Formats: sequence, structure tokens, C-alpha cells
Amino acid sequence: MKRLLLLLLILFASGTVYSQNNTPKKDKPPIDFYKIISHDRDTTYVDTTLSIYKKYKFNYLRRDNFELLQFSNVGQTYNSLAYSFYKLNLKPLFAAQARHFNYKEIEEVNYFNVPTPFTELYFKTAYNQGQQLDAFFTVNTSPQFNFSIGYKGVRSLGKYQNILTSTGNFLFTSNYRTKNNRYVIRAHVAAQDLMNQENGGLTDNSLRLFMNGDPEFSDRGRLDVNFEDAENKLEGLRFYADHYYELLSQRDSTNYSVLTIGNVLSYEDKFFEYKQDTPFSTFGPSYKNADLYTKTKLEDFNVKAYADYNSSLLGKITAWAGYNDFNYGYNSVLILDENRITNRIKGNIIEAGAAYEKEYRGFKLSGKGAINMAGDFDANYLQAAASYDLNEEYNAKASITTHSVAPNFNFQLYQSDYQNYNWKTNLNNVKTQELKFEINTKRFGNASVSYTGIDDYTYFGIRENDSTPSPIQASERVDYLKIKAQKEFTFGVFALENTIMYQQVFNGDNVFNVPQLITRNSLYYQDHWFKRALFMQTGVTFKYFTEYNMNAYDPVLAEFYVQNDQKLGGYPLVDVFFNAKIRQTRIYFVYENLTSLFGGNNDHFAAPRQPYRDAVLRFGLVWNFFL
Repeated sequence: MKRLLLLLLILFASGTVYSQNNTPKKDKPPIDFYKIISHDRDTTYVDTTLSIYKKYKFNYLRRDNFELLQFSNVGQTYNSLAYSFYKLNLKPLFAAQARHFNYKEIEEVNYFNVPTPFTELYFKTAYNQGQQLDAFFTVNTSPQFNFSIGYKGVRSLGKYQNILTSTGNFLFTSNYRTKNNRYVIRAHVAAQDLMNQENGGLTDNSLRLFMNGDPEFSDRGRLDVNFEDAENKLEGLRFYADHYYELLSQRDSTNYSVLTIGNVLSYEDKFFEYKQDTPFSTFGPSYKNADLYTKTKLEDFNVKAYADYNSSLLGKITAWAGYNDFNYGYNSVLILDENRITNRIKGNIIEAGAAYEKEYRGFKLSGKGAINMAGDFDANYLQAAASYDLNEEYNAKASITTHSVAPNFNFQLYQSDYQNYNWKTNLNNVKTQELKFEINTKRFGNASVSYTGIDDYTYFGIRENDSTPSPIQASERVDYLKIKAQKEFTFGVFALENTIMYQQVFNGDNVFNVPQLITRNSLYYQDHWFKRALFMQTGVTFKYFTEYNMNAYDPVLAEFYVQNDQKLGGYPLVDVFFNAKIRQTRIYFVYENLTSLFGGNNDHFAAPRQPYRDAVLRFGLVWNFFL
């Protein structure tokens, strides 16, 4: 909280200084001068409009969570209702992936270029003794240099025992280009700490009381949980820099030829820790009788050199070579009666890759691929895509991807004070193939179809005669179909926005659990009031997904695991909302999960033993300042 207050003081002080130094009144620059540059160097601009899609993104993650199901408290994890396979990594990912939803990765960091200082403040109420705040400030000290600073903090006690969340994401970015635009550098520093208290879910007796809707336990703090003395934490510090120089630059009105060389450096130090005062018997026997503590670390260093050749005749050709040094593991080796579990997965990787982009007779063609040439892990990927704009109304795209990579580090090596949570495995690469089609139209809406096949799919599950999850590699192939469609209908000042998804697992449905149908529909009214001084939206959002074997959550691993004993879901989620925009401020009121107020029984769960959110009125705003 002290860091939050300090950041706010800096933001407002900066605004005061700039307003004092720029006393002469000037015309405000157009909104499209406030540029946002993505990791892939795509440029958009600041958007202060109010729409139903902005409402969908007004949440803890600041993105649409249609395919996710949040737990009862802000800042906890999310259960996945659907899966995407867009990450093309060449080395295993870190442990505790259920804690990574709010962990900002390199590819998610944006850079900025603005004509005047720009500030954004996001605020939203939480659950009992807490709030969430996302504060951001960026300024160009010259046309060539920009920096930004932001802090996203959440603290929420929650309605159940021992589920306090306290998270913080600090991000500093900068980018510089020379006056002739031939040299560009961009960099960022990210410091993130995400802490969650854990309670293991409701006890058997409390589960019955909750599901029966006993009015004496409408105060959820009275329901017993499995334990009240555990917490886990994910923390990371990252330094990143990317710079490039145009060796050759020839441009005229019709032709161009540009040769660029560049270099990327990054270093990240992150850890996940689990602490518990006393052992919980369901997790099995433990090596200690008190003060259980496990810390999993990863040190990750990357360097990459690349060259781009961009030509009006040949298109854009990129080639790169990279070196990665990683050190994952624990401080001590575990000696058991039957074997020995090492404490480190340590090594390096040398990779090489290439990418291509070209527009040809209305088609946009692209492809990229990479392979580990040497090192401790074999991995590769290859992706090809083609899109076509029939006219301004219709766009179609097709892509094919193949990807082979080793399972995440915690599938290969894990240590814990709980005896059941110790393993060193020798697993095959997970091999994924995906075929995807997309069509976007202004008249008929948007639709996408993807078919994914996965060989050697790796997951956490409970083996026969075990009580805790462990790594399992599927013996059969997983075949997964996903169809998604979106369309909004407008009738004057009324609108109906619809998003629907159909999923089918043809093979491997006992290890890959998803609901067959997910739908979200928003019926709302929108109009300008008070001589167009206020733009408002009010309506209702309905979300539903069919019943299925919902994955369970394990707090020791901070991972979800497959279970096939209990079907959950099949319940409607109804939110009533009122949104308004006054100048550059967007205000949001929402009454969440209204349906939980009706009916005698509670069947709303985010995971086995983890109840979904009760009905609650929440308020928030997003406030933009253009100085």
C-alpha cells in the first residue's frame, strides 16, 4: 500500500509540474497521437470510448475472461473453460502456472509514444477490506524518448476463511529512437509479487451446508475450511532490452529496401514458495511436523541476435540465433530409501529461427519457425498463415501450427515437505498440431474454428490408490475441436451482444476436460444523456456453460489437476450493470451473480470444494488524464 501511495504521489506531482510549465493554452493533440506499441511492434492508440467490450475487460486481469472462471476472491486463480495453444516456447515453462494469470510476460508489455503526459487510473472494489488499483503514467521528454511507470496492486480479504490476496505488479518501460529513426532501443523492468493465502476448500460438512443453502451460513466466514495456515507466493524480477539499427535504408515513393540488425537481452529471476504451519493429512505424510516450506526457483538468461530484410519486392525476411541459460530447482538433494531426487535442472540451449511476411495479390502471407540446434532440450515449432481481405467488410484467415517442446519444469522435477510431492521424471516432448480458420465480417459477425491434436499430452492427475496429484503423460492422442462465434445486433438504442463457443474432445476426453457449450449474452440500452454530456449503458449479462468434470485446484503445486469423479457447472451467471462515460472517465456499477439470490440450493462452484462468488454490488472507474 505504501508503494501505491508513493506512485500516486509521483503521478499527480508529475501532472502538476507539467501543468505549471505549460500555462499557455494549446489545442489538444488528436487521440490517435497517443500511440501504444506492442511487443511485436504493432501500433494502436489510446481508446477512451465506452463499449460492451470495455465492460468485459473491466476486471482484475484487464482482459476479456470469457474462457475463464474466477474463484471467489479477487486475485485468486482462474479455472479454464477452454484452451488456446498460442505460446511457441522452445524450453519448459516455470512451475505454478495457476498463479501466472496476472503475471505479466515479456510479450504482454507495451511501449508508448505520446505528445503530452498521459495517465490512466483504474479502480474497482474488492471483497471485504480491500480494493484493486492500477495506476499508469507515461511521458515523452522529447519526440525521441518516452518512459512509463505503472503499478497494479490488489488486496482483498475475501468472504471465506484464509483466502486473503495481496498482489503487486510494478512495470517501468522506456524507448528511444534517433532523429533519423535508424537506431531504436526499448527496455523494461518488471517486479511482480503475487501472494495468496490457501484454505484447501470447504470441509465435507461445510460443503453440505453451503449446497443446502443454510441461511445461518450466509456469512461465508462461518463455514469451516480444510486449513487456515497456508499461503503460496509467486515473485519475479525481470530486465529486458531490445535494440536495432538500420544498416541499409533506401526508400522512395514506390519502392523500399531496409536491412536491420538487432539484439535482445533478458534476465529473469523468479520463485514460487509454499508455506504451511502444520501438515494437512489429505496431502499425505510429511517430512516435518511443523513449519512446512518449499521454494522453487528459476534463473533465466536469454540473448538473441537477429537481422531483418524488408523489401517491397521480396517482403520481410527475419533470421535469428539465440542462447538461453537456465537454472531451475531447489537448494538440496532429496535422498530416499529407493532412489535419489536431484535438486537442479540446469543447462543451456542454442536456437535458430526465421520468419517471413509478404503481401501478394491481396493475400497476406506469413510464416515462422525455430529449432533448438544444441543444448539440454529438443524443441521446435513451425507456423504458416494466410489472410485475405475480400473487401472492407470481409476478412478470412487460415493458419497451421506444429509445436514440440518438453513439459513444464514442475512436471520434470518437484520437491516438497510433503512426501507425495517429490518426483524426478523422464517425459517425452508434448507435440501439438493445430489447424485454425477465422472469418471476420462487419455484417455477420466473427467466427473461428480450430482443430488441435496433442501427442504425449502431460497433465496433473491422481493415480489409482493415490490421494494427491502427480505428473501423468497420456498414452492416447488428444483431439480437440473448438468453434467460436460472436455477433452483436443493434435495434436503435438497444443492443444484444452474443458470444458462443462449442467444444468437443474426440479422443482423450478422460484427461482433457472442457464444457461442451459456453455462451455469453448481453442485452443492454445505451444512449447519450444531458445534451450528450454523458453516455450510458445499462443492461444484463448472461453467461452459461454446460456441466462437465471440472478440474480441481491443488495449492501445494498451484496447479489444476484432472478429476473425473464430480461434474460441476450447468448453472447460469447473471450480472446487472450500469456504465457511464463522462469526458475521459468511464464509471462502472455491476451486481454480480444475481442468480445466487434465488433458489434454495447452491451449486455454483469454480472448482471442486471451491465455491463461486456470491451476489455482490461492485463499483469502479477508469480515469484518463491528458495533460
